[in-house]
Amino acid sequence: MERPFPGIDPYLEAQGFWPDFHATFINYWREAIADGLPDHYEVRIDERANLAAVTTAASTPASGIVALEPVAIPLLIEEETRETYIEILQRPDRILVTVLELLSPSNKEEPGRSDYLARRNTLLKHPVHLVELDFLLGGRRLPLARDYPAGDYFALVARGDRRPNCDVYSWNLTHTIPAIPAPLRAPDPDMVIDLSAVFALSYERGRYSQSINNSIDPALPLAQSQLSWIRQQVAVAGG
Repeated sequence: MERPFPGIDPYLEAQGFWPDFHATFINYWREAIADGLPDHYEVRIDERANLAAVTTAASTPASGIVALEPVAIPLLIEEETRETYIEILQRPDRILVTVLELLSPSNKEEPGRSDYLARRNTLLKHPVHLVELDFLLGGRRLPLARDYPAGDYFALVARGDRRPNCDVYSWNLTHTIPAIPAPLRAPDPDMVIDLSAVFALSYERGRYSQSINNSIDPALPLAQSQLSWIRQQVAVAGG
């Protein structure tokens, strides 16, 4: 079946494909930037490790009863996950100019949200541009001083020379993904990246249409009108 949605496919988020899609998208986003990047810049993929506590349920003795036999109590095991992001650096000194992020569910909910916000706040205190794409319907939005504009998906472009203001791009589930700028160092102009093309290429190369089960509704915070539209798009695409 062909990709049924003009923009973001909500099933990527709903059916557990996001970690794989995240890595795929970051790779092709980097390539799109590299294709038009001036020679005195370079674009690299970096990664960070996130730790999350994982436990399993186990029975415990009733309160007040002395344990004469060993009691099974789960260990607190820290599970490491890794997320990639993009950096644009200026040559020859490799000065960090721009950081580009595609948010994951772990960036929007605890225990990973606090870690992400702490790193983000540290970055925002430096004259570095930050671009964050929120292609997820679930989870908490990144904090802003005022309410977000209407929309289902967002891109935040926080320029290092315009703090505390941030350009917020918004669009709906039914729309294509807009082109979003990747700011460079003055006087160089922004790079405007066709994210819709990046998404389409990532989706095709990941062969997600062959793995996604469109026969069930995505378990996401959707209005009835959105669910109806999703069902219609799937039916038209032959799902």
